[in-house]
Amino acid sequence: MAVKEYFLPQSVDEAVSLLADHGPDLLVMAGGTIAMPLINEGVSSPETVMGLRQAGLDKIEKTNGSLFLGAGTTLTHIMAQDHSPLLAEASHNVGGWAIRNMGTVGGNLFAPPPAGDFAVALLALDAMVKIASKKGSRDLPLSEFFTGFMTNSLEPGELVTGFEIPNPKGETAYLKFGRKHANTPAVVTVAALVVMHADKVSDARIALNAVASHPIRAYQAEKTLVGSSLDEAAISAAAEAAAKECEPFTDAIASEWYRRKMVPVYVRRTLEKISGGG
Repeated sequence: MAVKEYFLPQSVDEAVSLLADHGPDLLVMAGGTIAMPLINEGVSSPETVMGLRQAGLDKIEKTNGSLFLGAGTTLTHIMAQDHSPLLAEASHNVGGWAIRNMGTVGGNLFAPPPAGDFAVALLALDAMVKIASKKGSRDLPLSEFFTGFMTNSLEPGELVTGFEIPNPKGETAYLKFGRKHANTPAVVTVAALVVMHADKVSDARIALNAVASHPIRAYQAEKTLVGSSLDEAAISAAAEAAAKECEPFTDAIASEWYRRKMVPVYVRRTLEKISGGG
């Protein structure tokens, strides 16, 4: 069935009004890197589509306390910024140039695993999701956004408009393991942030992708690190804890068994990069 109506709102207010008027039957599309292949292959046949390219959602704003990323900002644009090396590295690891030129940071939230390798960096940075609707706006921690495979906490009529990211303290690292060196789906992706105080870990965040139904935080692994000196023993303990927290799956890229085996390997390597041992 062909698309009968295509809307191109010029503002967030216009976008949420259209979303309220047309309801869940309205396909919301930013870069189209997820939606268009499904439409072209006949998997999805929407009658009404809303594009967000001109809705003013492509801003990057730096303040004294945080970094704001508009949901429509492309991954290529993120690669060119110097505010966050972790986000730039994550962007570089999403697809090839064609995908990064079109794909957006907001759209990456809705990519089914093993895709979604930008969202894992946002999780490690404790990002807040900015959400708008005709009823108003609200903020939601990204750690509470995902609820299951291809499901989330958005209410009917709500639209993701951007992300608020606290200026990171400490050191960050990012590693993605796939079957090829570049432009490859992930077997496992790890993003981490570690804050040291008086030679001890005072805060830690470890996020994983491609090893559960959505990007996740490895909370027990984080707790294992806090209070340690980020030595070999602490890193090994955190790596093993992360492997127990994940719920990997089998697909054409890797088996459940292999993904679970690779989680501690790449968590360890990521933390060693931060500690200076990698």
